[in-house]
Amino acid sequence: MSWDYVSGILILSGINLMTVLGLSLLTGFTGLFSFGHAGFMAIGAYMASSMTMKYGIPFFIALLIGGVSAMLVSLVIGKLTLNLKGDYFCIATLGFGEATRLILDNVQYFGGARGLSSIPTQGTTTLFNVIIINIVAVFVLVSIIRSRHGRNMVAIREEELAAQTIGIDVFKYKMMALAISALYAGISGGLLAHYLGYIQPIMFKMVKSTELTIIVIFGGLGSVSGSVIGTILLTFLPEILRSFYNWRLVIYGAAVILIMITRPQGLMGGKEFSIKSIIKSAKKFINFVRQRIGNKKEEVKS
Repeated sequence: MSWDYVSGILILSGINLMTVLGLSLLTGFTGLFSFGHAGFMAIGAYMASSMTMKYGIPFFIALLIGGVSAMLVSLVIGKLTLNLKGDYFCIATLGFGEATRLILDNVQYFGGARGLSSIPTQGTTTLFNVIIINIVAVFVLVSIIRSRHGRNMVAIREEELAAQTIGIDVFKYKMMALAISALYAGISGGLLAHYLGYIQPIMFKMVKSTELTIIVIFGGLGSVSGSVIGTILLTFLPEILRSFYNWRLVIYGAAVILIMITRPQGLMGGKEFSIKSIIKSAKKFINFVRQRIGNKKEEVKS
């Protein structure tokens, strides 16, 4: 397995992670399930690609334009749908995602069903750039979650009526969570377009949205660490199983079902890794190893 192959999978993991982080804020911390984030990725991908291809705008500025474009669209969608309760919002986002794909299928400015090709890839979505963008995205997300705004979002997830009673503007914070998640998804779409060098509307089907939502649930709702681990595992797993081509998606689905049955709260279950917890775990492991070595020495002496 060559380094180019491994780095390619790592880049794809980082691209997926951007959308998953946004979904983690929306679903894991605010309690709104979305099956339309592939639509936001598509908007970001096409806008960022158009900026670099047709107007010669630098890569990082194009990424930001793609993300902001997706965020602006989310504000319109949120205005229309965020008053819907329960499953109705989920269905509305699903409809948005499919409508976005069908619109792009028929807009010749963006290449229609053929999509866009010859998107610049040289020096754009590199592993270094993806890692830097991921680190910034995680830092910003954690800062939001630890702020008063993040605590208000968690309150809405736990009990919306009680949150409204104590004076939290529920609609405002739902809109904020949706906008930030769409911004992340738009940037992710721009990264994907400049990594592959081409995009087509068919790449942003409902299956993509479902896959991203599964990753959030798999990692653990309300856990940024879980989102990171879940993204890496579920991006690598299909590639590891590539030798079993005919069965790899079956094994992938079985693995997801197994974790949902045995650990319905997800891998992390709302918990987070911290430097203190990592050091504590490392100390426990070192003490365990020392104890085992000590026992072996005593057995040898006896």
